[in-house]
Formats: sequence, structure tokens, C-alpha cells
Amino acid sequence: MFLLSKRVFIVVIMMVVMVSMVFAQNRDMTVEESYLQESIEMMIIRETARANTREQKMIALEYIADSIDRGNTNPEIAQTLGFLSMEGRMIQSRENGRLINNFPEVRRQAARQLGRLGTEEAVSALLDIVRYDNEPMVLQEAIKALGDIGVNNENNDTVRFIAHTVRHNNNTNPDNLMALATIDAFEKLAKSNNGLNSPEAVQVLVLISENYRYATPVRERSRQALAELRTYGR
Repeated sequence: MFLLSKRVFIVVIMMVVMVSMVFAQNRDMTVEESYLQESIEMMIIRETARANTREQKMIALEYIADSIDRGNTNPEIAQTLGFLSMEGRMIQSRENGRLINNFPEVRRQAARQLGRLGTEEAVSALLDIVRYDNEPMVLQEAIKALGDIGVNNENNDTVRFIAHTVRHNNNTNPDNLMALATIDAFEKLAKSNNGLNSPEAVQVLVLISENYRYATPVRERSRQALAELRTYGR
């Protein structure tokens, strides 16, 4: 009954926001009105993301995607995406000892939206995914997102965390899609930072190129990436 009432409340609030947006199209909103509208939208996103079901969390991700499309970079979006990206891993709900909130697709979509958001908070959340998740499709999306953002701080955290994850999977369960995402991310990071001063990146690319458990095109792409990295700084 509580869950039903909560959902009805969220739907009603969402309708109010939509109506206010329609009226706002006919005139310029004041700063106060704009702030109120954003506050209501953030409340809806936050509460929907914290609902119990996978379906509600996916709806929250749709709201977030729409908000990012409109240029919204409110820090609360990154916080909510960070929460969703930890569902079933660092944030666990159990019934009778059984994990009931392991939603890999939710985490994957959260990683994708973090990449689109591209803020400092988003990078931090993505690095946590790379460090703590174990689902290949989630890791692949997070690595791709980090490459798209293109930020590699002075400690080389982005490259270092990606490299550690890929080395682990290289030894246990090599994944072609994750390897391709890593190669692509390293190439984009190098382009954004005028090269990669990182032995970890080179080591991982060599590992991929030499491991015959990867598909031949993947190993060839890794060799090409190594050749490209050599061109920086000449």
C-alpha cells in the first residue's frame, strides 16, 4: 500500500512538473521558478531511483537521461547515478539472506549516463565502478565512459584502475568487448592528454595483444594502439 501511494505521489508530481514546463514555454521563467522546477525534478529522480524495483530504477534513469539532454549538470544527478551504479554491489538489500537488488542493467545504464554527464563527480563514480564491480558489461560501459570523458589526473588514476581491472579479467575470464573498450579508452585518453605517460597502459595493451584467448581482430587493435601511442611526444 505504501509503495502504491508513493508511486501515485511521484506520478502526480511529475504531471505538475510537465504542466509547469508547458506554461513556461509561453514566457520566460524567473530564476526562482527555474530553481523550483529543477528541485522538484531532482526530488522525483531521487525518490524513483530509491524505489525497490528494477523497473522504477530504469524509469529514474530515463528521467536522468532527459535531464542531461537539457544540459542539467546538477551534482545531485551524479550522486543519484553513483547510488544506482552501486546497486547490488556496495549497496545490497537482502531478504532471508538472498540478494534482491542485483540489477546489472541498472548499473550499466548508470555508467552510461555518468559518461554523458562528464563532471568531476561522474569521473569519481565511474572509477568506483571500475574498482568494485565484477559484471563484464557494467565494467565495459564504465571504461568506455571514462574514455569518452577523457580525464586522467596527475596520478593516472583512470588508466591505473582500468589497467588493474583488465589485468584481473585477463587472468580469469578474458572478455573481447571489455578489451576493445579498454583499447578505445586508452586511445581517447591519449588524444585528450597528448599521450599516456603510463607503463600500466602499455603493459595491458601488450597483454591483450599476446593473449590468444582474445579474438584476432582484438589483438590486432591492441597492436595498433601501441603503435599509435609511440607517435606522441616525437
